[in-house]
Amino acid sequence: MSFIIVEHAEGKIIEVQVSGRLSKEAYDAFLPMTEERIAEFGKIRMLVVLHDFHGWDAGALWEDIKFDLKHHGHIERLAIVGENKWEKGMAVFCKPFTSAMIQYFDIADVAKAREWIQTDMTATTP
Repeated sequence: MSFIIVEHAEGKIIEVQVSGRLSKEAYDAFLPMTEERIAEFGKIRMLVVLHDFHGWDAGALWEDIKFDLKHHGHIERLAIVGENKWEKGMAVFCKPFTSAMIQYFDIADVAKAREWIQTDMTATTP
């Protein structure tokens, strides 16, 4: 399992790269920084890059559900970048759990995903 968080200069954009199976421990490492950013900016944008992703273990899935319920309105854009058809389906599956604009990008279009996640940054900065 690999889980790397990359923070962009704008501060309210968090890029998360995930491969393998997402564990509760990896999710626990992600939460504090994400909640810090939400506290600082009110709303954040997330770019999730999935590489050889195999889903969540039960603990991580539970943490993800709790996060989604708590922060339903705190994510304004969510870009999911993946390699598989089922990962594309995640973009549709996520919609009821967030008020974010969600877009799926193929792994070959990761640069487009980064561009999309930054679109209209000045208009939405508090």
